[in-house]
Amino acid sequence: MGCSRANVRYPLMLTILGFAMIATFLVLIMAKKMSPIAALVLIPALFCVFVGKGAHLGDYVIDGVSSLAPTAAMLMFAIVYFGVMIDVGLFDPIVRGILRFCKADPMRIVVGTALLAAIVSLDGDGSTTFMITVSAMYPLYKRLKMSLVVLTGVAAMANGVMNTLPWGGPTARAATALKLDAGDIFVPMIPALATGLLFVLLLSYVLGVRERRRLGVLTLDEVLVEQRRKEAEQETETVLVAAGAGKGSAGAGGAGPATGESGTGAAEDEDDFPGLDPDRPTLRPRLYWFNALLTMALLTAMIMEVLPIPVLFLLGAALALTVNFPHIPDQKARLAAHADNVLNVSGMVFAAAVFTGVLQGTGMVDHMARWLVDVIPDGMGPHMALVTGLLSLPLTYFMSNDGFYFGILPVLAEAGAAHGVSPVEIARASIVGQPLHMSSPLVPAVYVLVGMAKVEFGDHTRFVVKWAALTCLVVLGAGILFGIV
Repeated sequence: MGCSRANVRYPLMLTILGFAMIATFLVLIMAKKMSPIAALVLIPALFCVFVGKGAHLGDYVIDGVSSLAPTAAMLMFAIVYFGVMIDVGLFDPIVRGILRFCKADPMRIVVGTALLAAIVSLDGDGSTTFMITVSAMYPLYKRLKMSLVVLTGVAAMANGVMNTLPWGGPTARAATALKLDAGDIFVPMIPALATGLLFVLLLSYVLGVRERRRLGVLTLDEVLVEQRRKEAEQETETVLVAAGAGKGSAGAGGAGPATGESGTGAAEDEDDFPGLDPDRPTLRPRLYWFNALLTMALLTAMIMEVLPIPVLFLLGAALALTVNFPHIPDQKARLAAHADNVLNVSGMVFAAAVFTGVLQGTGMVDHMARWLVDVIPDGMGPHMALVTGLLSLPLTYFMSNDGFYFGILPVLAEAGAAHGVSPVEIARASIVGQPLHMSSPLVPAVYVLVGMAKVEFGDHTRFVVKWAALTCLVVLGAGILFGIV
C-alpha cells in the first residue's frame, strides 16, 4: 500500500516541481534578478537535485547539448553570414525603401516590421527571419528612439503565424505524428491563419499609433538634421573641453571619443547599425548581385532541404567571407565584428540545452503534460479540438515542438477519437499556439531576435506574452468560426 502511494506521489512531485522550475525561471528573468544564461543553467541544476536526480545531471546536460548542437552551429554561421551581408550592403536598398515608405512615421514603421517579418518568414526559418528583419528595421527604431520591444514582439508574432507553413516545422511534425498529409492540415487552416496575420497587422497598427503619440511624426530629413546637430554639439563640447584643459589634457581630449563623453555618441552611432552609412569601408557594390544570388540560392536550398541547414550556412559563410574579403586580415576583422552576437546566441542555446535536458531527462515535462491532459473533464471529450488548441498555448511554450507533437499530440488525438473527433481536426488545432511558441525560452531563434535588437529577454517576454496569446486565441476562434477545427 505504501509503495503504491509512493508511486502516485512521485509523478505528482515531478509535475509540481516542473511547474515550479518554469515559474521560478520566468519570474527571475522578468524581474531581472538573473541573466537568462545563468537562469537557464542554475535553476534546472538546482531542481534536478531537488528531484533526487543530481547524479544524472551530467547525462541530462550532454543529451540536451547533443540535441541542440546542430541548432547552435546553424545560428553561429547564420549570424556570420548575414552579418557579412549587412557589412557589404546587401540589405541597404531594403532599408532605404522602408525609409521612403515609412517617412519616419512610427505607425508605418511598426506595420512595416510585421509585413517584412511575415514575408521573410516564407523561408520557414525563424532565425533567418529575425536576422533580416532586425537588420532592416533596427536603424529606424534607434534613430527615432522607438521602443525596441515593439520591434521584437511584432516580429516574433508575425513569424509565429507564418511558422505554420508546411515546411516551417510544426505542421510537418503534426502530420508525421498522426500519419496525416501536411496539406490536409495546412490548406483548410489558411483562412484562420490569414485572420491571425491580419490581427497581427491590426495590433501593429495600434502599437504604431501608440508610438506615434509618444514620439510624434518627423520627416527623415528632420531626424537626420537633428542627429547632425547633436553630433556637432558633441564635437564643440569636446573641442572646448580639450582647449580648456591645456596641453596636458589634449591627449586625453583626443582620446575622448573612444572613452569619454563623446564615447557615448560613438556607442550610439555603433548601435545605429552601419547599414545606412553609404561610405563604410566594408561595402562591396560590385559584388552586390553575387551576394544577392548567393543569398537566394541559400534560402532556396534551405526550403528544398538540399543539405542540412547548419551545413548550408557553414558553406555560405565561408564562401561569402572568401569572395567579399579575400585578404585574411579583413576576414578576421569581420569575424571579430560579429563575435559578440555569435557568443551571446550560441551561449544561450547551450544554456537552454541544460534546461531542456533536465526537463526531459527527469521526466518532469512528460508528467506535466499528462497531468494537463488528465484534468480535462470527460464532458469536454466531444470538444477535444478546442481543448487541444487551448493546451497548445502553454504546452508549446514550455516544451519543444518535438516533445509536444510526438509526445502529447498522439495522446490528445486518441482521446478525441474516442469521442468521434477526427485526428486531422486535432492536428489543425495543435498549430494555433505557434505565435506564442516563437517567444518561448526554449526556442533558440528568439535569442537571435533579442540579441540583435539589444533587448533584455525578460522585457521581451513581459511585453509579448499577452499579445501572442491573444493572437493564438484569434486563430483558434477563427478556426472554430469557419468550421475548420
